[in-house]
Amino acid sequence: MTKNKSIFKLIMENFLQQNFKNKRVIVRVDFNVPLDNDFKITDFTRIEFSKKTIEEIINRGGKCVLLSHMGRPNGRELKYSLSHILNSVEEILGVPVKFCNDCIGNEAIEAVDSLKEGEVILMENVRFYPEETKGDIDFARQLSKLGDYFVNDAFGSAHRAHSSTTIIADFFKERKFVGTLLDKEIKSIDRVLKNGKKPITAIIGGAKISSKITVIENLLDRIDYLIIGGGMVYTFIKAEGGEIGDSICEDDFCEYSKKINELAQQKGVKLLLPEDVVIGNEFSEKAKINLSSVYKIPPGWQGLDAGPDSIKTFAQIIQKSNTILWNGPIGVFELEPFSNGTKKLGEEIVKRTKKGAFSLVGGGDSVSAVKKFGISNGISYISTGGGAMLEYLEGKKLPGIVALT
Repeated sequence: MTKNKSIFKLIMENFLQQNFKNKRVIVRVDFNVPLDNDFKITDFTRIEFSKKTIEEIINRGGKCVLLSHMGRPNGRELKYSLSHILNSVEEILGVPVKFCNDCIGNEAIEAVDSLKEGEVILMENVRFYPEETKGDIDFARQLSKLGDYFVNDAFGSAHRAHSSTTIIADFFKERKFVGTLLDKEIKSIDRVLKNGKKPITAIIGGAKISSKITVIENLLDRIDYLIIGGGMVYTFIKAEGGEIGDSICEDDFCEYSKKINELAQQKGVKLLLPEDVVIGNEFSEKAKINLSSVYKIPPGWQGLDAGPDSIKTFAQIIQKSNTILWNGPIGVFELEPFSNGTKKLGEEIVKRTKKGAFSLVGGGDSVSAVKKFGISNGISYISTGGGAMLEYLEGKKLPGIVALT
């Protein structure tokens, strides 16, 4: 591990020192951004966070070739074309950006070869070719013809062994680098997993415990407090014999939740569940609302947010933590009547961060929550990788990173 870390640091330093003058530099970015019905971007984070890497290249005379995917198209589907985001990419980068209707073949090569020093071109969606997700070597070889160097800055796709994220690196040997975003992502997560200042608190939320099993297991060796929120709470409560009404529950994982409790005790980790919850008689903005003990939710009602006593308890833990990981909301924050728990939790994390704690937020819903409540600037680092972050937290090696190191 130490050897890999030193190699990772070395290739990052090499990138920052490299002279790209008049060289074509492929940058695998993750511009898989959310679009509304009018093809307008609703969250610019991933583009904004890749800006520094692109600037590093063009400021040193490089010709920047941007590769990305968007969605899961079935062939060449116009709604997944990266042309929809071209204007936004230009605005964020602050430089003109050309666009190519393909990512391989003569048209693509001619478009890249026509670039001048410091220019940027966005290639069409690599997933328009099914070979991309299959990790096809020949497709990766064709992509590699677009550049003299390869830079991976797509943490959100680093857990995929796809042609443009992993296989392509094989064609660049000593000419492949870690981008500044990818570097920052790994350092931030490592700051929790390996270098976190204690006490360390992990807040794991979301609907299903089944999707967070290995994350929780891996974290238990590193953290001091584990706060469980969201729908997965009710699997834990039912396993303890509680009455959860119509709340979401994974019956097949009740026994497993008991195991998590036992593991936490064995490892000296304090596991916290909500004491009280906000309940609704339906999953709706118009639902009737009440407060209930988490162990005695009446039939016809479901737990949809943490209650005031729970928030107070969670806040006390957060305020004595020096490292905080937040993955998953603790309530249905998308519905206003059930957003308070997630909002208050976020505010407590910001308050503690201002006092010197390191806070890391990751996972699509968590990131959406901090943006919705306007507290993004108060978080130490917001990860751009959902699935990639989870797999890294699980202790898995990410193919896109392994290919570089």
